[in-house]
Amino acid sequence: MKTVLVGVTGCVAIYKTCEIIRGFQKAGLRAKVVMTESATHFINPTLFRALTREPVAVGLFDDRPGDPIHHISLSKEADLFLIAPCTANVIAKLANGIADDLLTTTALATTAPIVIAPAMNVNMYQNVATQQNMATLRERGVAFVDADSGYLACGDMGKGRLADPEVIVKAVLDMLAVKRDLVGKRVLITAGPTVEPIDAVRFISNPSSGKTGFALAEAARDRGAHVTLVTGPVALEDPEGVETLRVKTACEMFEAVDARFDESDIAVFTAAVSDFRPAEPASRKLKKGTDDESLKTIALVENPDILATMASRKRTGQVVVGFAAETDDVEANARKKLESKKADYIVANYVGDGKAFGTEENEVMLVSSDSSEKLPLMAKGDMAQALLDRIN
Repeated sequence: MKTVLVGVTGCVAIYKTCEIIRGFQKAGLRAKVVMTESATHFINPTLFRALTREPVAVGLFDDRPGDPIHHISLSKEADLFLIAPCTANVIAKLANGIADDLLTTTALATTAPIVIAPAMNVNMYQNVATQQNMATLRERGVAFVDADSGYLACGDMGKGRLADPEVIVKAVLDMLAVKRDLVGKRVLITAGPTVEPIDAVRFISNPSSGKTGFALAEAARDRGAHVTLVTGPVALEDPEGVETLRVKTACEMFEAVDARFDESDIAVFTAAVSDFRPAEPASRKLKKGTDDESLKTIALVENPDILATMASRKRTGQVVVGFAAETDDVEANARKKLESKKADYIVANYVGDGKAFGTEENEVMLVSSDSSEKLPLMAKGDMAQALLDRIN
């Protein structure tokens, strides 16, 4: 998840920053706030802390155990530093390299892109000093979201009003190359393993970590989709902004997917579902070396085929994607699965030799009825974006 550091300065337009932060959160971005002392006279930092669920930085010498150089740690967290609203005073400081508070020292220290959304009186905005300071910053690569014209808080008319929050949010998303091509779409994703009980303590499962499915859920959320994630038992936290349903067995996963499949536009089945389950799991722990012969021979029955069942009833325009874990003849085996399951795509994982399961990276082949494409080894988050680029 990308982080936008939001700098807030002392200006009446500060109330619009709340809308800007919500816009970032809806886009799947993490927002963290740094305020000038003047800004705290307009809004208490507690409001921003409540909105972002993050500590709000104000004082250059705030007592932060374990973080003695706060402006440096803040500058390194940011993928982009937005200052909105930004007063003429702060613009002047930044243009002249003055760093006398936490916000300006952080701005001087960061290597992330900086975006400034100015807000001030029309005469202050048009003053030659302000215009020259903004020109200086533009020459240094600082981006501006220009102020709007209209009725100002002071009663004057003219240019100087903070740009509309939606315009500011869009400018930041564009700079971060955040795609929003799934707005209005519903995406259903399965992830992780399933667990099939043998008795009260033993089960049949596999080493799937769920990381690929979770990465896809976060990527689809960031691109504007309403995402439902159905996951087996994994050691991962529920992704923020994603409807997450936790199940254990293949039958439970089938029921959860069955109830939600028809309303989805894209369904991606990454879960490593157990093919079989014990026919009669015991409610107690079976003891070896006793008369519990059932431990020696476990009768199995086949689990429901979630991918094949859902793909068989997909409607026109609905996209179904399955995953396949393969150790050899990857493309051939993926194509067989594509045909037998009636899916639109099969993503074939190269597994074995420490690949795929539980790792932070993956190497896959995307197979459709008329094409195949091998994606190189990459981080699962990057792979999720690459797959969505091709699937959408």
